Amino acid sequence: MGDDVVLNIETLGSEPMEKNGEPVEEVHEEEKQKKKQFHSLDSLDKEANKISSLRSASKVVSIATVLQLAFQSIGVVYGDIGTSPLYVFSSTFSNRVPSKNDVVGALSLIIYTLTLFPLIKYVFIVLWANDNGDGGTFALYSLICRNSNVSAIPNERQEEMELSAYKLKIPNKNLKRAQRIKEALESSCWAKTSLLSMALLGTCMVIGDGILTPCISVLSAVDGVRKFDTGMSKDVVAMISIFILVMLFSIQRFGTDKVGYTFAPSILVWFMLIGGIGIFNIFRHDSTVLKAFNPIYIISYFKRDPKAAWISLGGVVLCMTGTEAMFADLGHFSVRSIQIAFSGLVYPCLICAYVGQAAYLSIFPENITDAFYKSIPESVYWPMFVAAVMASIIASQAMISATFAIIKQSMALGCFPRVRIIHTSHKHEGQVYIPEINFLLMLACVLVTASFKETTNIGNAYGIAVVGVMLVTSSLLVLIMLMVWQTSLPLVALFVLSFGSFELVYFSSVLYKFTSGGYLPLTFASVLYFVMYVWNYVQTKRHNFEVEQKVSTEYLNSLGSNLGISRVPGLGLLYTELTHGIPAIFPHFLTNLPAIHSVLVFVSVKYLPVNTVPAEERFLLQRVGPKDYKMYRCIARYGYRDRRIGNEEFELLLMENLRNFIRNESWEEGDSSVEGEEIRFLEKSREAGVVYLLGHSEVRASENSSLLKRVIVNYVYDFLRRNCRQGFVDLQIPNKNLLQVGMNYSV
Repeated sequence: MGDDVVLNIETLGSEPMEKNGEPVEEVHEEEKQKKKQFHSLDSLDKEANKISSLRSASKVVSIATVLQLAFQSIGVVYGDIGTSPLYVFSSTFSNRVPSKNDVVGALSLIIYTLTLFPLIKYVFIVLWANDNGDGGTFALYSLICRNSNVSAIPNERQEEMELSAYKLKIPNKNLKRAQRIKEALESSCWAKTSLLSMALLGTCMVIGDGILTPCISVLSAVDGVRKFDTGMSKDVVAMISIFILVMLFSIQRFGTDKVGYTFAPSILVWFMLIGGIGIFNIFRHDSTVLKAFNPIYIISYFKRDPKAAWISLGGVVLCMTGTEAMFADLGHFSVRSIQIAFSGLVYPCLICAYVGQAAYLSIFPENITDAFYKSIPESVYWPMFVAAVMASIIASQAMISATFAIIKQSMALGCFPRVRIIHTSHKHEGQVYIPEINFLLMLACVLVTASFKETTNIGNAYGIAVVGVMLVTSSLLVLIMLMVWQTSLPLVALFVLSFGSFELVYFSSVLYKFTSGGYLPLTFASVLYFVMYVWNYVQTKRHNFEVEQKVSTEYLNSLGSNLGISRVPGLGLLYTELTHGIPAIFPHFLTNLPAIHSVLVFVSVKYLPVNTVPAEERFLLQRVGPKDYKMYRCIARYGYRDRRIGNEEFELLLMENLRNFIRNESWEEGDSSVEGEEIRFLEKSREAGVVYLLGHSEVRASENSSLLKRVIVNYVYDFLRRNCRQGFVDLQIPNKNLLQVGMNYSV
């Protein structure tokens, strides 16, 4: 808009500033000539750089802090991968009794699977592809979006690229290849849709992982009771497991992310026990299984029976369940702490545990269905049983909490219907509880456990979720290596051959068991993907409609300072998704209301593809129209992990920033005569009362739309919208201060 004045609010001193050796006043004169009535403070980049520098410095922490974080990560991150020895060998040989050579071959596969994927790929490569310290599928997606204009979030502003979170350390060498890839992505609608679809698919797989982890972990741990009561049926084991699961989900509302920190010692004890018992079994039963460290036994294993070996990969892959959690939960820790914990404790203990089980199975292969508990010495059986149940509960807790965090990220980026989000920690923004999702997760876990009753088929389902997420991560990481890191092509090719090719082999194996439970995560993922894609599609169409129907500047100028109706004392906050122009709902308010407030602020709450927006960069303010209109625009920007501030705090911050805006604008123009008068008018209007103005929209497909589009928009989206939280509830707007006007959207 030609009548807008743009100003990003900062706390400024009264000292004159210089930029590139020139007085700031001269710089502003040049900008005024270029941008007419648009003004921006030159200190924005300087302040953003200071924030970015502080953040970089904060990453340099003491060794003691890193070790403390590494200890805490044991309880939060590694419960899932730590409980995998409960069921890996039984899932690998689910339909046959293995020979000693088969056990050695499978052990060799497990050793090198753990080495290749969790250790080398994730710990030493993937962790560095973080989004300002945050990990997960959406972190990879946001990293790509910040380096190319492929974001699914509409109406991105140039000012947002000035956020400190957008400033990335890119190698100085400017490779033409990276630029060509960037241009190709930006010019292709198919590429943008594919990237979004890939991010959503990875997210859905992680949520499916969050459903299956509690089932298989708790069920396999409780199954240990049957060693001393062989007459106990699978139904009884399933019922006990369901009881534990219901209790686990029932305590989520108390903020059980703290469980991970509180029970880090329990997981530490678990790793020490499985590692120690593994070493004991090696010397007690058969130390010759150590030859499995020679990868030649993998080749021999496949030569003996290629099809059986290929099918067994579906069980071997379960040894790296929870690997994605190392990356997804990175935001609570640091790269170094995750690396130290896995390399120094988790990896060696897991290797010892699997080698010990293989040593036992080489002597007693007939016990393959219950290899973990049968290999435990009698004297420590019950302590191990208690530790296993505790570890499985903590492992389940970690994935449940990760699911909540992922849903919050998806909703913030406009890819999930609005749900109630409760923050359970004042220290960690990412620790949230979502009642609706908690109930659905509990229902799904109970149904899965009651239906399958044993870990074999659940393991088949689990494998698809694990490998599916890994494939998505690898695909996005290749794009980051080419475009962001600007890695040489030989290294990228080596990465694809070393990891991508083996992941595809594993994926083909787990798909073979599609009818034996493998359909479960794909069903979950398909339903979730459909919901998320429909919501994002209609929300984008809805935004495009608002952009097309926005009110022109000429219309606003023709109304005059009174806007064609009476203006009464008060502060009106009109919420809109538009960040430029006047929304189409505004004339509806003028038509349906007898009066409008003396001060009007167009508020746009916008989530960006960054993990967090610093508080000092939260607001972007503009003046709308001439000064005597007393109209402003406020864009409140959040990252996908930020906590939404309440209405009272928002009003206070808005008033403070508006006052600063008026002062800085007067300072720029060299006219402070009206500054005090406008600020007093603003404060008087707020004292008269604050009213929130919202449009109640009904979205319908246009008449010339296809049948499929009409079904998706008129029925599927409408069902989702009516059964999720309303906008004013999500925005934390009190009912007594709310005023809504209806409007139809035709998309």
